[in-house]
Amino acid sequence: PVTSGSIVVPYGHVIGNEKWRGSEVAQRLQGKVRLIFEDGLGLVDFHLSNRTCILLISEADLVAGDEFKRRLVRFRNASSLRGIVIVEKTQISDQYFLAVQKLVVLELGMVLLPVANQGEASQLIIQLVSFCVREQSRDRSANPFLHKPRAQLAEPAVLQAVQHIPGVGKTKALLLLQHFGSIHRLCNASISELEQVVGQTVAQQIYTF
Repeated sequence: PVTSGSIVVPYGHVIGNEKWRGSEVAQRLQGKVRLIFEDGLGLVDFHLSNRTCILLISEADLVAGDEFKRRLVRFRNASSLRGIVIVEKTQISDQYFLAVQKLVVLELGMVLLPVANQGEASQLIIQLVSFCVREQSRDRSANPFLHKPRAQLAEPAVLQAVQHIPGVGKTKALLLLQHFGSIHRLCNASISELEQVVGQTVAQQIYTF
């Protein structure tokens, strides 16, 4: 079972799958985050919040065969959680990485984060926990009148991505992100909505792109 809806993660805690107890990743998390181990997490390795979890694919998983692929597909089909896949990309497992990337990103539409070892995996989990805590506290104090997600504007990668659209420079990219709030909403905008922000010619270029 995925046991997606049945796990309630206390604020600022991480719930780890019992199978990781004593592992390097668990030892490095101890003291940095409040880690609780539980049996019966099913396909999930670490729950970071009620809606975000980690599926950790070790070097051994990659070398052992296709079982990890079946686990990811089962998770994707059965869970409404936001699953982040962390994969150990080492000299030994490097040959399998492209296939994993294709499955996770292109076929399953999930986030894939490669790490060199379990120590790096634990650092990444610590960063993601602090992100989840900020996200949860933002949810708690959400003001319905300030609904445009401004956090997007601070992300250089998002801004750069929008600047790759023909006819869009930095200023227009900022205007578009301020107006639509996210790349997703920008991609789904109609020509008339785009015209209001950047004028007819550029709107047509964006829409065609």
